[in-house]
Amino acid sequence: MGFLKKEFMKTQEIPPLKAVDHSRDQLLSRSEAIEFGKSLRNKAPRTSHGEWKASNKRRDPVEILTESSEGRDANLIPIRYGRMLKSPFAFYRGAAGIMAADLAQTPSTGIYVQSCGDYHLVNFGSYATPERKVAFDINDFDETLPAPWEWDVKRLATSFVIAAIHNGSSKQEAKKNAIACVESYRRHTTEYAQLSPLEVWYSNISVNDILDMTKSQGAKKRFTKQLEKAKNKSLTGEDYPKLTNNVNGIVRITDNPPLIFHRKDVDAEKYFREIEAAFQQYAETLGAEKRILFDQYKFVDMATKVVGVGSVGRLCGISLRMTADNEPLFLQVKEATSSVLEPFTRKSVFQNSGQRVVHGQKLMQAATDIFLGWGVGVSGRHFYVRQLRDMKIKPLVEVFEEDTMTSYAELCGWTLARAHARSGKSTIISAYLGNSSKFADAIADFSILYGEQNESDYAATKKAVADGKLEAYFEE
Repeated sequence: MGFLKKEFMKTQEIPPLKAVDHSRDQLLSRSEAIEFGKSLRNKAPRTSHGEWKASNKRRDPVEILTESSEGRDANLIPIRYGRMLKSPFAFYRGAAGIMAADLAQTPSTGIYVQSCGDYHLVNFGSYATPERKVAFDINDFDETLPAPWEWDVKRLATSFVIAAIHNGSSKQEAKKNAIACVESYRRHTTEYAQLSPLEVWYSNISVNDILDMTKSQGAKKRFTKQLEKAKNKSLTGEDYPKLTNNVNGIVRITDNPPLIFHRKDVDAEKYFREIEAAFQQYAETLGAEKRILFDQYKFVDMATKVVGVGSVGRLCGISLRMTADNEPLFLQVKEATSSVLEPFTRKSVFQNSGQRVVHGQKLMQAATDIFLGWGVGVSGRHFYVRQLRDMKIKPLVEVFEEDTMTSYAELCGWTLARAHARSGKSTIISAYLGNSSKFADAIADFSILYGEQNESDYAATKKAVADGKLEAYFEE
């Protein structure tokens, strides 16, 4: 089993705002990887990851938010801010760019993996694999890019602290969730370090794994109920009557402004021709066999759809396609821009940001949607495509009891370890982490401190809205 290296015994300092990947060029044996991983403790002691203090040069978070709104639909930006200001946790979900700038100032071993870039506990869930089994995995890759592995761990652990406090837990109780998450990451990273690359690649987290880890009987019943409901749905039959209407014998996606709507500022016939041309370009990225499947569905309609928190204002839509026998297929189209990590790591090797997202998703997920692909839109914007819903199950974190939140933290830590393992660095990371809880304890300390930073940034953004510097629209 080999691992990448670049003069692996060197431990030079990381330049400000730029993490350096020290493990890219040559292959390491297991023993060399272990030696290398342990040596990194001299460069970045495990306890050093508990540190967080905003420097005097830290950028104004409101300024970063405003900058990140450039290029978005101006009419939808107030919805973005309104959703972020629902709670400190909602703010955290939309503030990946703020945290990316902060993470770049924290200690790092310099070991890169394919990073999600926006790991938080809501960006996980269950979905159907191409084999029609239900798997649990990460489900948002808009910011994915190679980056230091610690950044994903810190963002994920901090999300558990912020969410637990939002649910009514004390800081000490919330801290336990962060420790559980990171300790699970450490244990499973060690397990993946013992496997061959193929064994890592074929590993997945199943429904039974989720049920085994869930201690609360009430949580097990809720998940089982969600699972049965998802399995009993047809692939798209549930969405079809909810999302469409029939006007003079023509099927169209139903408008529900401001969240679902058709553009009124374009010539519809010309616009749809251009959209279909973009879809045909996208279809070329699916592969020849999936192109045959795609071509059995004819384009019918396209509408804009506002989704998520951080994505609000970026172009996003749902497309309806149908067979000759009126069997529907809903595809979600999302705009892809540069990752929030790029200013602090290195520029993506992919010219199309949609391809960046698709590549990261295929590398990190155990199984990906068969319709996952990318292209260039009508106005030259990059996009990626996936099915709108396919037996997807969202975690109901708002109603999690303390023991359920802890079990979920362990599950997400495991999922992160599996995703990172596919980059081939598990032995190095495992050797660095060792058998103690030093790293987990440090990350928990960081999570509390950064949770307080997030509260401060949330308050600053609320004040910017109150002062009229930002406009927010609060949905009922």
